[in-house]
Amino acid sequence: MAGENKILAEKILEQLGGPANIGNYTHCMTRLRVTPKDDSIIDKAAIKKIDGVIGVVEEETLQIILGPGKVNKVTEEFGRLIDAAGGIDLKEKAASKKAEINQKNATPFKLFLRKISSIFIPLIPALVASGLITGITKAIVQAGWLAGDSQLATILSVIGGGLFGYLGILVGINAAKEFGGSPALGAIAGILIINPAVAGIKLFDTALLPGRGGLIGVLFAAIFIAIVEKRVRKFVPQSLDLFITPTVALLITGIVTYLVFMPLGGFISDAITKGLTSLLDMGGIVAGFVLGATFLPLVVTGLHQGLTPIHLELINSLGNDPLLPILAMGGAGQVGAAFAIYFKTKKTRLKRAIGGGLPAGILGIGEPLIFGVTLPLGRPFLTACLGAGVGGAFQAAFHVATIAVGVSGLPLAFLVVTGQVLLYLVGVVIAYAAGFLFTYLFGFKDEMAGEFD
Repeated sequence: MAGENKILAEKILEQLGGPANIGNYTHCMTRLRVTPKDDSIIDKAAIKKIDGVIGVVEEETLQIILGPGKVNKVTEEFGRLIDAAGGIDLKEKAASKKAEINQKNATPFKLFLRKISSIFIPLIPALVASGLITGITKAIVQAGWLAGDSQLATILSVIGGGLFGYLGILVGINAAKEFGGSPALGAIAGILIINPAVAGIKLFDTALLPGRGGLIGVLFAAIFIAIVEKRVRKFVPQSLDLFITPTVALLITGIVTYLVFMPLGGFISDAITKGLTSLLDMGGIVAGFVLGATFLPLVVTGLHQGLTPIHLELINSLGNDPLLPILAMGGAGQVGAAFAIYFKTKKTRLKRAIGGGLPAGILGIGEPLIFGVTLPLGRPFLTACLGAGVGGAFQAAFHVATIAVGVSGLPLAFLVVTGQVLLYLVGVVIAYAAGFLFTYLFGFKDEMAGEFD
């Protein structure tokens, strides 16, 4: 298996123009993200045809979709090949990072969501693991297989729930790093919000509440402290930088946080929570259909991770998240569409691509099917969205919600509010069926799959 990953990495690197053309690289859950020095010498068509490559996306970086698990191993081999050739010069790395933003896509809204995504993407493994442990523990206790007051249940709850009590610190670290500040100061910005001692502070006859403002307040504080740190450093002698810069940055940020960011973050959090709940209450199945049907296009752009703080704020404010089950139907509609194509097509290469992407899709990772199957075919992507909309309408109609954030698909059932698991799974099956029917009846013809010959 290691040999296969190395061969795949070598083939990709060859079509990218070799080690000398790599300015920077990294990976996320499914994609190898490369910043090339010269885009003109890259053979993107050849990369798409490499066995093991699911698809290629051109955004601010060149994103080569390999699938969950696989991407980690191939990226490791990719890095070894580059290191063996002399590695990436630090100056070049910095320059390529600065040049990452492609101006044709650099709208302020997209740039903002990408920044937010970059803060939360590194936290996804921890969120998934903690959410699953918490959800499975609650399910076992509710089923009567484990006493809720037992030592084992307590230990499992502590293991699963620990992240959510201190998540503001991790968000603060990542936010400060993303905006050019010191990670340690970002961590302190998070502590400013969640510190229990805040309860002893009274401003303008109003007592502050620990955690008020939630992750939105943390983002404000962490980004602000990074900006202040950089500004102060410009005016401080180098010999005094270690003492003066962080001290001034923390003092200013602390005061502004308690006067502005906590109240403002709380106001925004309340507005988001009330706005979404009102939308789902008034819009009902229509709102559920629209939200479910429009989620896949957001995944295509890679901006869907920018919704993570909204999910977490809903859980923080309401105790559950009614939005995630609706959006999770995007992947379910995709799975149904993929099954329909599999049964209709006679093309072996297309069947192989679907077979490789379906397990990940069922488990909540939809990108292999999106970029490897439905999006290249065109119309099946739209019918998958319609199937997702039907599933989203069902979830909205029955007010299905989750207790934590995690991957969608079948694993999300472990995070669904007790008593709603069956409803969630019925919604998944409905989205599968709708995506299948829409695609089978009028979404796919074998002549569409010319590139899979």
